[in-house]
Amino acid sequence: MRLAERMSRLGTETAFEVLAKAKQLEAKGKDVIHLEIGEPDFDTPRNIVDAGIKALNEGYTHYNPSAGIPELREVIAKEIAKTRKIDVNPDQVVVTPGAKPIMFFCILALVDEGDEVIYPNPGFPIYESVINFLGAKAVPIQIREENDFGLDTDELKKLVTDKTKMIIVNSPANPTGGMLTKDDLKVIADIALSRDISVLSDEIYSRIIYEGSHHSISSFPGMQERTIILDGFSKTYAMTGWRLGYGVMREDLAVLIAKLQTNSNSCTATFTQRAGIEAITGPQDEVERMGAEFKRRRDVIVEGLNAIPRISCKTPRGAFYVFPNVKEIGWEVRKLSDYILNEAGVAVLFGTSFGEYGEGYIRLSYANSVENIKEGLSRIEKALQKI
Repeated sequence: MRLAERMSRLGTETAFEVLAKAKQLEAKGKDVIHLEIGEPDFDTPRNIVDAGIKALNEGYTHYNPSAGIPELREVIAKEIAKTRKIDVNPDQVVVTPGAKPIMFFCILALVDEGDEVIYPNPGFPIYESVINFLGAKAVPIQIREENDFGLDTDELKKLVTDKTKMIIVNSPANPTGGMLTKDDLKVIADIALSRDISVLSDEIYSRIIYEGSHHSISSFPGMQERTIILDGFSKTYAMTGWRLGYGVMREDLAVLIAKLQTNSNSCTATFTQRAGIEAITGPQDEVERMGAEFKRRRDVIVEGLNAIPRISCKTPRGAFYVFPNVKEIGWEVRKLSDYILNEAGVAVLFGTSFGEYGEGYIRLSYANSVENIKEGLSRIEKALQKI
């Protein structure tokens, strides 16, 4: 069977590959601590689960509009209007099975072959994968440790050309936990407005912030019309397996994104969307509890990593990842990550999983218990003593 040429340009998400390797080792009897996968280890809050079960029992098991059920779109519109301080109506909301389809559909809808898309590197790997897959040019902007894993806006200005069609921003960010300042976003907004560039704003971690506040580029004057807000339920509400995400955008674009949904997934599961309504409108106690626990774990893992010789680690301000510097160890990070998995029984991701500028770093997720984090760090330290 002859594959289309574009398939050679399709990347992957290495977290799932490392998870598969770790599972193979576990099947052979090796004890593995999982610090590789970006998934909250908490159960979905009980009120949300009950809402999903209730929806199933009430027969919410059929097709629904491709853009999502009206009740959820209205709830999302109100939530985004309140949190981003912009005017939003339900016709601007498209609900998808997870947030990734918004990423895929919006790049597909707005970017032609040969166009350029600026994206963060190291950054979520699917940005680059989709850009390349569609035949556009992926233009990385390096996210540097010396900038607290923020964005160098002067460098961004130099990367923009007449072919730049889209800029992707992610704050708080995967894999670094870094955040863009309001001043950073203002510069990006000015560039977008002056050069007629769309912005895909990945705000999936907007509720997982430890210091400072979340700022959305959509809130700057003139930017709502050219921004797609990407958000979802997986991280905030520990609903990764429910597959429920959404995008907020101009109404005319939302119609087209819904058409792409029709042509691919048809719609998002109805009972899942009913659970999503409860997630947003119901009690937020569990969300706050999870956030407080993530902060506790962050402090433990940062302190522990900085205590290991030849490793240094910045304190992330959001998300649930750390991106420690391991350059002093002197190993290429893919080799180092394999060694840590096989020797120490700790699954971590090599920094180049997130782009070429991730060399010299590894990513650890602290979506695991404090006990497992401490044990994992102890194993890593012992394994590195042998190098």
